[in-house]
Amino acid sequence: MSHFRPLAALTLLFMTAACAAKAPQDRPAPRPAPKVVAEAYVSPEASGEEFDSLATWRHPDGTTWLIATAKSTHRLVIFDADIGTRLREIGSKGSEPGQFIRPNGIAVLGNRLFVAERDNRRVQGFSLPDFRPLGSFGQNELRSPYGLWLNPTAGDAVDVYVTDNFMEGPRYEIVPPLEQLDQRVRRYRLRFDATGVLTAETLGSFGDTGEATALRIVESLAGDARRRMLLIADEDTRRESTLREYDQNGKSTGRSVPPASFAAEAEGVALWACGRRRGYWIAVDQLPALTVFHLFDRATLAMRGSFTGATVAATDGISLRTAASHRFPNGALFAVHRDKSVAAFDLRDIVAALKLDRSCL
Repeated sequence: MSHFRPLAALTLLFMTAACAAKAPQDRPAPRPAPKVVAEAYVSPEASGEEFDSLATWRHPDGTTWLIATAKSTHRLVIFDADIGTRLREIGSKGSEPGQFIRPNGIAVLGNRLFVAERDNRRVQGFSLPDFRPLGSFGQNELRSPYGLWLNPTAGDAVDVYVTDNFMEGPRYEIVPPLEQLDQRVRRYRLRFDATGVLTAETLGSFGDTGEATALRIVESLAGDARRRMLLIADEDTRRESTLREYDQNGKSTGRSVPPASFAAEAEGVALWACGRRRGYWIAVDQLPALTVFHLFDRATLAMRGSFTGATVAATDGISLRTAASHRFPNGALFAVHRDKSVAAFDLRDIVAALKLDRSCL
């Protein structure tokens, strides 16, 4: 049979060459390296605070506040959003109104502020600028609340979406069984009396329970009220960390951002709306050396570009503000740096670096 060996070897050679020719086509095209956008500022480090999430609010005196949750010191820290100067702290450790235990998600709507507390298992509401407690909700259902998204509805009512990242095991590191993951996001409808005190109606929970599409580890989420859609970050890197799309009634659309968009955990999410339909979702790729900020198309979820700062790394929360301030006439993106600082990027610099739609300014 030895006289067949040359033919077999030749056949194997052609097969190997053919496979080698196809292999590059089978691989996804490499993405361009992220652009570098210099930070407008990075605030001085504050060790021990463990900053997590951010929100902004315009004070009547013209100052824009950047409000950060500080998990380890159980309080809120307020910065001047234009320059990063620390202004004051609010709250202390405890379970009374106005106190916190491990505050995480934070959101502002009008002159009201809402804070999710992981270890008090609730969401508190406050009036601004006085931080008067308006009440709390979720204590009977929430087990480990993290992210918040607020959606005003008819009248003065507000729908609040809260991610609930309850886990199992002695160190809370085990994802619960799939059948329990339909409780990953809880929804409430808030109403306010004449003095501003809130009452909450529970509207149920949701989350896909499919093997390939379940929300396994959740913190950040954001919504698009115009398109009636939500984008929810699943941080589970043991599978694939990604952003999954849901409608506002809690039904999965089956869509997510392109595969392999995130090298690390998908974190803070914000919508950069440009008119009624155009715009971008911004999300954090929580890399320890330099955070990568990815931008995805508002409607199609296609990747539209990425950037890093010169310093900002290991980011948890972000906050996008498109309203003008003294320093940022076209708005800014704010980000946490290594749990110790806050930073700002001028939106004009991001648009220029990534060649984005200038109508977003």
